[in-house]
Amino acid sequence: MSVVRNIIRTYKSPRKTISGLIAQGPREPEVLVFAMLACGLIFVAQWPVLSRAAALDPSVTFEQRMGGALFGIMFMLPLLLYALAGLLQLALRLFSAKVIGLHVRLVLFWSLLSVTPLMLAQGGLSAFLGATSAVMVFGFVVAGVFLYILGAGVLELVRARTESAA
Repeated sequence: MSVVRNIIRTYKSPRKTISGLIAQGPREPEVLVFAMLACGLIFVAQWPVLSRAAALDPSVTFEQRMGGALFGIMFMLPLLLYALAGLLQLALRLFSAKVIGLHVRLVLFWSLLSVTPLMLAQGGLSAFLGATSAVMVFGFVVAGVFLYILGAGVLELVRARTESAA
């Protein structure tokens, strides 16, 4: 199934979508593509905000801001995501949930990829409205949706492992 359809399905039923992704037998390159695609879309979501910031404060040019965002999002964020996936796997193992690292990475990266449409909307909102409370509230909504999808995916991982062990 296509990535866009799976993202839409994730909003309707995240556990079922993540279960389907796991059942397809993911490989590391596919999971890495999810992470890099999410990072690329997050980078694109920052363009309107960076443009507005450069127009309001011309002491730092748009190109300089783009270079910093490119480095941070496209080079550092994937490393942080892998570290976060490792910590999540360690935490799950501490609570007696023997999960596969690849599946933990899949859940984390897919959760991030699933909320990128909301991040794109947030980037547009913050470019038009600036740093207002409405944009901040929308940011909390994006974070909440991310945590909801991540939590549902982790629950699906734990459920799938306990069923296969029984």
